[in-house]
Amino acid sequence: MAMMARRLARTVLAAHLCTSARAWETIAGLKTQRMTVTPAPEGSPTIAKGDTITVHATGVVKETDKKFWSTKDPGQQPFTYNAGVGSVITGWDQGLLGAAVGEVRKLDIPAEEGYGKGGFPAWGIPPNGGLFFEIEVLSIKGKSAEL
Repeated sequence: MAMMARRLARTVLAAHLCTSARAWETIAGLKTQRMTVTPAPEGSPTIAKGDTITVHATGVVKETDKKFWSTKDPGQQPFTYNAGVGSVITGWDQGLLGAAVGEVRKLDIPAEEGYGKGGFPAWGIPPNGGLFFEIEVLSIKGKSAEL
């Protein structure tokens, strides 16, 4: 019953997203899609390759609708990584390029741009599991932030 309710909610959400002003966009050369939920103030510096980025992030496995990680959970802290250099999965790395501080993006990441054939069993991500992320950019340090 709960699974049916989740599927219905997902269907309603998908229908809303398709008709709202916010729409999924495909990233050139990738299968990952992104949507800006909360835009950043105009003129804000944006993420570029090599920048050090700090974010709040929540990840959900598409196939199970189960959250596998969130920096907002008790005891967790914001996550910091280097952009555009492969320190995170491809869909995340490319999906956040161009985002700015204060921006919130949703990412729909297929398995091949996530954890692939092996999945990430320790986090409950199955082989060939797709991922949804909601990511809020908290800070950018690097050349783009100095502009």
